[in-house]
Amino acid sequence: MSNSLFAGLPAGPLPEELVTPILSAGGTRIERIVSTGQASPPGFWYDQEEGEWVTVLQGSARLRIEGESEARLMRAGDCMDLPPHTRHRVEWTDPATPTVWLAVFYRPG
Repeated sequence: MSNSLFAGLPAGPLPEELVTPILSAGGTRIERIVSTGQASPPGFWYDQEEGEWVTVLQGSARLRIEGESEARLMRAGDCMDLPPHTRHRVEWTDPATPTVWLAVFYRPG
């Protein structure tokens, strides 16, 4: 990957999200994720051993946290921390503009 988080963005829809590892060190992992209209499958919830801090750099998405009545709309600049075992799912990503996420996975301690 080049020095730009926006390098190599797809010109059109992808069959699945594009995940690019950026850094892995000392129990922390950073990934760039590009979504082009993808969403979590019906009934699927992420339930991760690691915490995840995520921000949207471009585009938009709706992220649902289990137990909340509505999905959270995330736009460029929005971020949130998902502690380990915070069940969540991606309900929608913008199909017209690639949604670029930066995800930082960490082990609390």
